[in-house]
Amino acid sequence: MSRKDFGAKPYIYPLPVLIIGSYNEDNVPDAMNVAYGGLVTSDTVQININAKHKTSENIKLNRAFTVNIATVDTMELADYCGIVSANTVPDKVKKAGMSVFRSMIVDAPILEDFPICLECLVTDITQVNQTLKITANILNVAVEEYVLDDSGEIDPQKLHAITYDPVHHTYIELGKTVGQAFEIGKKLEK
Repeated sequence: MSRKDFGAKPYIYPLPVLIIGSYNEDNVPDAMNVAYGGLVTSDTVQININAKHKTSENIKLNRAFTVNIATVDTMELADYCGIVSANTVPDKVKKAGMSVFRSMIVDAPILEDFPICLECLVTDITQVNQTLKITANILNVAVEEYVLDDSGEIDPQKLHAITYDPVHHTYIELGKTVGQAFEIGKKLEK
């Protein structure tokens, strides 16, 4: 086998497609596509966004946001949220035709079009150069019932979550189950 070096690149797979919901100072909802974010612990998320984004201002103002999981069905909306800035199109959520309702838990919008929403309360904001590292506690996960299995748990096959391919700049649907976690590796214990 041989390897090719690419240098410092954001080549992590899968890279989730996260749509961050926030409110501006006039309670206008905003939605932003964030590539750099994920779990830090079982009840903590971190997102990393440029300090110049409207979402950055909104999160600093309200100390809350939602993380909405993009899917095959919401791919067009998700991509739009990454293309269009609320700094230039302040009503982009309305313009895209997204359905929104206010979280009862945090001061942020739940983007109804996306089937999974994590409601998050900010614990820390650190700026490194032009990037804000925003850490938040997950206070609730609200899930649309149509992506649940018969036992009431999230069914990845019904969810059709997408991941971002940073090499080819494409979206990829997450696929089939290939093994049972915490079981398949036991074969090597012998």
